[in-house]
Amino acid sequence: MSKEQKKENIMKTALHLFAKKGFYNTTIADIAKEMNMSVGNMYNYFHSKESLAKELLIYTSKRFGDEIRKINDLDISSKEKIEKIVELYFKMAVEEPELVDYFMRVYLSNKEIFANGCEGMLCVSAFVTEIMIFFEEGVRKKELKNQDFFSAFGLFMGYIGGLAFLNKEGILSKSLEEYIKPVSENIYNALKA
Repeated sequence: MSKEQKKENIMKTALHLFAKKGFYNTTIADIAKEMNMSVGNMYNYFHSKESLAKELLIYTSKRFGDEIRKINDLDISSKEKIEKIVELYFKMAVEEPELVDYFMRVYLSNKEIFANGCEGMLCVSAFVTEIMIFFEEGVRKKELKNQDFFSAFGLFMGYIGGLAFLNKEGILSKSLEEYIKPVSENIYNALKA
């Protein structure tokens, strides 16, 4: 196994433990134990839990960004892209809940961890850039209204992130998949030109 593969396995294990136990309740020793590694060896990959947290944020952002780029590259309307992005996010929330959970619970709830080196949107730029490209293209094609990016971003991501959270908490009466169409329609109606 290459060093990069090992590093990715450590990040996946950390994601799982952070989701299960919480960021502050998970130690480097916990991650090392789960990986059958020594704590000293863990420090060959990440010099601190905070550096691991930042790498994880960049990793999750890149995962989301890469998938949204594929949607951005499709020759379809903004309305269809919205549905595909909602579908992607909900699918990831079901199939890889640790990714979404990390983003929602650790990153957004513990900004102090990311104060040095991840200021603003620096560590989530891969994801945010693709969403920005989606909005800019929609405005250029006159399908979406020209508005403040953060207002549109908050409406879009807050809506789907909120539903993913409610689903994880067992509050929704239907599966996330059943919400794709109505949520997409609501987002499109709020953003259309």
